Amino acid sequence: MTNEVEQLIRLFESHRNEEQAGPMSAYMKHHFPFLGIKSPLRKELTRTFLNETLLHKESELPISALIDMWGLPEREYHYTVIEIVARMKTRYKEEDLAFFEMLITTQSWWDSVDGIAPNVIGHYFDRFPHEREVADRWAVHENMWLRRTAILHQLKKKKDTDEDRLFHYCRINREDNEFFIRKAIGWALREYSKTAPEAVEHFIEKESLSPLSKREGRKHLDRVKKGV
Repeated sequence: MTNEVEQLIRLFESHRNEEQAGPMSAYMKHHFPFLGIKSPLRKELTRTFLNETLLHKESELPISALIDMWGLPEREYHYTVIEIVARMKTRYKEEDLAFFEMLITTQSWWDSVDGIAPNVIGHYFDRFPHEREVADRWAVHENMWLRRTAILHQLKKKKDTDEDRLFHYCRINREDNEFFIRKAIGWALREYSKTAPEAVEHFIEKESLSPLSKREGRKHLDRVKKGV
């Protein structure tokens, strides 16, 4: 384990809160233990850690340290990895995609994947557009979290969204019975409807989406129609 990770452990452990840890773990269906450090404090501690170590100032991702952090059991360490990786988006290298895929497919749950998809993978494909075919493979992958990532990675693209790709990923996954896939389709369509409402409305009307995907996808459109 790197010295930086040991330093982070000492910092986080000094703020462990068992009373908060239980409810935080329960909220995540007990998939992960928590230290009990809520988001505002965790982000403040992460800033302190980075200011002391300058880990985020390196010329490339500190993969070894990040893997050590990712291997720790408590969920706050995983959030910190995602935050560091997202902050270093201008230093991504093409070969980092294998590391990002590991982050998606291990320690997986909606909270980590939803942080990685738009904040890491979206930026990676902007930096290396010729790698977008990987997302095409993810969209039909047996791993649910890779499929969700493919659907959600353009969440913040607005007018720069590759509409054909987004609609294609939603279309080929529309019959999936998995809640997290149906929810992702609806979420992606809802966000894009703020940019291209007519295109999204036409897509929802034309495709045989699940009731969940359709309901989620129409939320913004329906609010606009009601003048809310």
